[in-house]
Amino acid sequence: MEGPQFSTLAEARVHRQMGFQVIGMTNVTEAKLAREAELCYSSLAMITDYDCWHPGHDSVTVAQIIKTLHQNAGNAQRVLREAVRTMPSQRTCKCDSALGHALLTDPKIVPPATKKRLGLIIRKYIT
Repeated sequence: MEGPQFSTLAEARVHRQMGFQVIGMTNVTEAKLAREAELCYSSLAMITDYDCWHPGHDSVTVAQIIKTLHQNAGNAQRVLREAVRTMPSQRTCKCDSALGHALLTDPKIVPPATKKRLGLIIRKYIT
């Protein structure tokens, strides 16, 4: 779901009926943009709170979430240090050609201004 926001009780019930165990609020837009830019992308998700349906927990407050976010920051830094340390020097994925089959517009009808504006992303496919 797009966030940051709290689910309503009705939304939380729908999520549970659909079998969701974790709800993320920040990946869709970033993942799509990274894919379009042919960038390798990975997500690091940290849980901050229980949703409103959970019977064993009081209502979540912003103060509780901020406290947990600060605790998660240290965990995220450790994970990122290790990820960067072990990252290969050459990528072997196909991220750098993600747009190869995604651009369907005939290059002849793409306006020059659009080609210029999107040049960094599309120049190897549309010149």
